[in-house]
Amino acid sequence: MNKYIMPVLILAIFEAIAVILWLTKDNLFYLFNFSYIGLSISLGVFLYIQKHAYARRVVQLLVGLYMLVYLGLICNENMQMEGFWYYLFTGTFEAATIHYAVAKIFGPLLFGRGWCGYACWTAMVLDFLPYKIPKHPRKKLGWIRYIAFAASLIFVMALFLAKVGNIERIMFWAFIIGNIAYYAVGIVLAYAFQDNRAFCKYICPVTVFLKPMSYFSVMRIKCDSQKCISCGKCKSLCPMNVDVTDNSRKRSNGTECILCMECVRNCPRNAL
Repeated sequence: MNKYIMPVLILAIFEAIAVILWLTKDNLFYLFNFSYIGLSISLGVFLYIQKHAYARRVVQLLVGLYMLVYLGLICNENMQMEGFWYYLFTGTFEAATIHYAVAKIFGPLLFGRGWCGYACWTAMVLDFLPYKIPKHPRKKLGWIRYIAFAASLIFVMALFLAKVGNIERIMFWAFIIGNIAYYAVGIVLAYAFQDNRAFCKYICPVTVFLKPMSYFSVMRIKCDSQKCISCGKCKSLCPMNVDVTDNSRKRSNGTECILCMECVRNCPRNAL
């Protein structure tokens, strides 16, 4: 039964967050929201333990569609970077600010870039494309993400400084247009670079929050040097070009690991 400790622990953590936010915010929505996400992720980990081939994709669809369709389109919440800035500037600790705090700012101290591998609604679509294994070496284009990050901040700042009316409605349409742009750019880059995760590596502004916290992540893929035969299979299969054979925190692309577990699944010596 020890192998099932992880899904139980994950569920317990999310339930604790759900109850705390429910009681402190006096809003039953948070109990439902974080309970649902915790159950979805725990189910995915359980399916992975059961060696289900599509365990991670199940979680991506359960969480990604919930956040995109229900929270975004039905509840009119902008869960993109612009929404975070909007709620931050209004001084409201709701919706996107709570989401970012849990999933993208403090959460990565525990689970690293797990958000990217299991919950991102952009990657949820991009991972259906045919280039799951990068065909070419990683390009030095990561600086573009900082431009996208700054652009989202400047966009929201400009709305507030110009005292534009009905900003909340603008945020909703920014969410719609932003997602369409993300999908379009992500698909074009995937085919151009033959890499499903090209958008995540070079464009996504959320990684500006995720990367520094992921450096200190508790949950990490580690290599047993006694078992490793240096076959290089893990490196060739990694969608994010992480050198998981190096256990140091300074390993190549170490803050890019999305915990997809492809390296663990395919290691011929169970060294990971």
